[in-house]
Amino acid sequence: MSEAIFKEYQGRLPGSILDEVRANLPEKCTDAKLKRILKAVEAEYQAAIVDPGECVGLVGAESIGEPGTQMTLNTFHFAGVSEMNVTTGLPRLIEILDARKTIKSPMMEVYLKDPYNKGEGIRKVAERVKETLFEEYIKEIQIDVVESLMTVTLDQRKMDAVDMTTDRLLRVLTRSLKKFSLKKTGDLAIEIKSSSKDEALKEIYRLKEKIKTVYINGVKGIGQVLPVKRGEEFIIVTAGTNLKSIYKLEEVDQSRTVSNDIWEVEAILGIEAAREQIIREVLKVLQAQGIDIDIRHLLLVADTMCMSGHVRGISRYGIVKDKPSVLARASFETPLKHIFNAAMVGESDHLRSVIKNVMLNQPVPIGTGLPGLITKVKK
Repeated sequence: MSEAIFKEYQGRLPGSILDEVRANLPEKCTDAKLKRILKAVEAEYQAAIVDPGECVGLVGAESIGEPGTQMTLNTFHFAGVSEMNVTTGLPRLIEILDARKTIKSPMMEVYLKDPYNKGEGIRKVAERVKETLFEEYIKEIQIDVVESLMTVTLDQRKMDAVDMTTDRLLRVLTRSLKKFSLKKTGDLAIEIKSSSKDEALKEIYRLKEKIKTVYINGVKGIGQVLPVKRGEEFIIVTAGTNLKSIYKLEEVDQSRTVSNDIWEVEAILGIEAAREQIIREVLKVLQAQGIDIDIRHLLLVADTMCMSGHVRGISRYGIVKDKPSVLARASFETPLKHIFNAAMVGESDHLRSVIKNVMLNQPVPIGTGLPGLITKVKK
């Protein structure tokens, strides 16, 4: 019988709400009680629906803008890692809503598959993820002036941490250093000699700095890694992002790993994922500040930013640029430029939104200003 009652409410309530009611019903629930529950849920659902003519944009703007003025924090440090800063508060909110292409602290939360998410071998995975340059493997560099020869002694501890061998290092360096001849001397030493006849010593001294920046292994762009515990599992937080390369690692759980760079998420996972990430990132900033804003305001902002099929910032270079109304464009920034351009091409404005009517001191077409009344007058 209870399923028949649920069927009655199909179409009157969204399927997700009906599923939630179904999942949370007490074990012994009579049909009369179920009817009362669904009636109360429907009443609450109807009360939550926006009234026709309600100005959701203005309400959303003031609901986000007012608490936004109370944000102060700029960055915080991860404990024990001084280089790993996280932009928070108002600067981060501006970054997200302006859809900045270059963000101050790009990060990823890398979720791992079993058994790495239990902490087993997570340090080795973290070391493999981090971008490693040759200078991290160097223990000592010696230059023989007479022979124009450089000997690099390697750090055994660092090599053991990532299962690196001298032969592998030699192969990578040989590909990167074309003008030099390299050979392995002993288990932990590499000899490098310039193949140019003239100025061989000068070349070796130049190489001393250049060799430190040769990329050896790890994911490019990941400058720092930090294994942390989230609830019951371990994840790796990174400074720097490279989703495409991270997804290629076998140990990584691709379904949950994500970047805080909205543009990178759009390029790799698509516009729907970018919209979801905008919502999550804004929520993360607000929750860190202890600010509670109804999620529907944030959904409206995210939808507006993504409705064209690409991420657009809420700025004069983003969604404002695409507004069809000249007065709406002029009300945001650089008004004279927009008005002159519109005058030159003979653009017209039908005054169908709020801003334009406010500018011209007319009733706005929202709420009670939406319907027009026609009265028959008796002669």
